[in-house]
Amino acid sequence: MIRLFSVLIKYFKPHMRLFVLDMVCAFIAAAVDLAFPLVSRYAMYNLLPDKAYTAFFAVMLVVGVCYAIRAVCYYVMAYWGHTFGVRVEADIREDLFSHLQTLDFEFYDRTRTGNLMSRITSDLFDITELSHHGPEDLLISVLTLCGALIMMFTIQWRLALVVLILVPIFLAIVMFRRRKLTSTSAAVKENTAVINASVESCLSGVRTSKAFANEDLDYERFTRANDRYRTAKKDFYREMGLFNSSQEFFMGIMPAVVIAAGGYCIMQGLMTYVDLITFTLFVSTFITPIRKLAQFAEIFASGTAGLKRFQEIMALEPAVPEKDDAFDLKVDGGEVCVNHVSFDYANGREVLHDVDIKVEPGEVLAVVGASGGGKTTLCQLIPRFYDVTEGSITIYGTDIRDVTKHSLRSAIGIVQQDVFIFADTVMENIRYGRPGATEEEVIEAAKRAEIYDDIMEMPDRFDTYVGERGTRLSGGQKQRISIARIFLKNPAILILDEATSALDTITEARIQKSFDELSKGRTTFVIAHRLATVRNAGRIVVIEGGRVVEEGTHAELMEHNGEYARLYQTQQLASQ
Repeated sequence: MIRLFSVLIKYFKPHMRLFVLDMVCAFIAAAVDLAFPLVSRYAMYNLLPDKAYTAFFAVMLVVGVCYAIRAVCYYVMAYWGHTFGVRVEADIREDLFSHLQTLDFEFYDRTRTGNLMSRITSDLFDITELSHHGPEDLLISVLTLCGALIMMFTIQWRLALVVLILVPIFLAIVMFRRRKLTSTSAAVKENTAVINASVESCLSGVRTSKAFANEDLDYERFTRANDRYRTAKKDFYREMGLFNSSQEFFMGIMPAVVIAAGGYCIMQGLMTYVDLITFTLFVSTFITPIRKLAQFAEIFASGTAGLKRFQEIMALEPAVPEKDDAFDLKVDGGEVCVNHVSFDYANGREVLHDVDIKVEPGEVLAVVGASGGGKTTLCQLIPRFYDVTEGSITIYGTDIRDVTKHSLRSAIGIVQQDVFIFADTVMENIRYGRPGATEEEVIEAAKRAEIYDDIMEMPDRFDTYVGERGTRLSGGQKQRISIARIFLKNPAILILDEATSALDTITEARIQKSFDELSKGRTTFVIAHRLATVRNAGRIVVIEGGRVVEEGTHAELMEHNGEYARLYQTQQLASQ
């Protein structure tokens, strides 16, 4: 637990002035609450019996000023205290997002987006509340309770002893119930992540859902997740109810016990009515710290659960590590060598076995084969989205494991079948290829990708909003925008991963011109399902079952009459 909170305290340091201000205000508020019973006792013992009315009202005026200062302190705690908490939250979220960016495909292959959204939003909010309210509530509670008990002992130790016996009993109840709240709070967070993931999945796939008329199925899935959340929340509120009822019983019984015990002391001549009134005032000051302790217990439970989930993510290491002495890749020609590479995923299933390919600078290499043969996996190894299990991949003689991932991926342009379009303008979607590009450079890239004319016919031209995931664009327009990004990026190595397989033949033929232009002077890998699109490739590699089974030009492979010829003839027959 100490190690867990040491991580949180690290985020306090840049904002320590605000934290200290919050704590000073909490101290002043607690001091005012403690001073009032003592001032009242002094006035009732000395000023009123001596008929010092002017002094009495002057003291009461000072008390009023003190409570005005107390009100200002609570304003500062509410405003600047929350500001401190938000700044801590923003710093934590920044680090969390930055760390998520370092994690590789392997992590995202097994983690749902909704789960991550929950950790970035609701979990961090709970940490914020703990950062701000936790120390503040704890300071006010400890100062008020300890200070009040000390004052009570100076007035009448017997009655103070009664109160001292009651307080540890209450604190024991708080600690016990806090543990229950912590476990149920963690369950709520887990189920919040589940329901977020369910909602994200259902909303992202709403078009598919409607196309298959499966709204009832999605509703049923959502309902199951919602029921799990409701059950977890029900357990949490039950524990909270037990905690609150215990707290209310304690706060109700304490004044009654103090008056009963105080009455007995008066009967025995051990204290006066003024002392009993003072005691009662001190007991009333217990209400605020007790409530804050209750609030702290709940915040501590939720915040600790959120902090643990934050640490779980931050403790993850990238599956594709970068060497401490990694250097920037210098690409001069773009020669790529795949040297006896084998690869298997974490489940042990081998995808590639002893693949050995050399691609010359500026050469266009087509990688073909049946689905599941390992074509896409091979091309995902080149930018190190995954690491090879055996062998090596070099670019111009440099092992890609020796260079920084940023410089490696900056040298590689990838166009995939499933193009991701951001919910932004056409201009910003193209500029994503090189964020610092000028407007003129973006327009030139659009022209080279043959999307310029389409853009000029859009309502706001380059400032046209394209919708969520580019819903306002056609499949061909999305693909050409992705091509424009690559023109803007201007990489030395190009990977076309079945980039036209989702398009119709006419659109594919039009975009093929853009690809031909894009490939000029670049080392290019073309993963293709439609073999007719790779007939003119400089060399074709056929991968079957994770192995290179054939290699050559289109003419050579057709003459060989092997796997490539069989696939090509099958597609030709299917297209007739």
